[in-house]
Amino acid sequence: MLAALMFLGGWLSPVPFLPDSFLWLLAKVAFLIFLFLWFRATFPRYRYDQIMRLGWKVFIPITLVWIVVVGAMMQTPWAHLFH
Repeated sequence: MLAALMFLGGWLSPVPFLPDSFLWLLAKVAFLIFLFLWFRATFPRYRYDQIMRLGWKVFIPITLVWIVVVGAMMQTPWAHLFH
């Protein structure tokens, strides 16, 4: 419910011509619960050593490359477009 309130607009309607109501909040919460259950049932459960290997061998190198790419982009004459 907190995620629906903070990130999805709470009880406000996503469609401008429909009235705002508490039912929108319930629909957004039900949608988020569905997504969480779907993701948890779909993806495998990683062991601690698999998560550590994924972090050290995949995420840290990707992050370092991304930092270099962003730093290079900020040195171009079009840097004001990337802000």
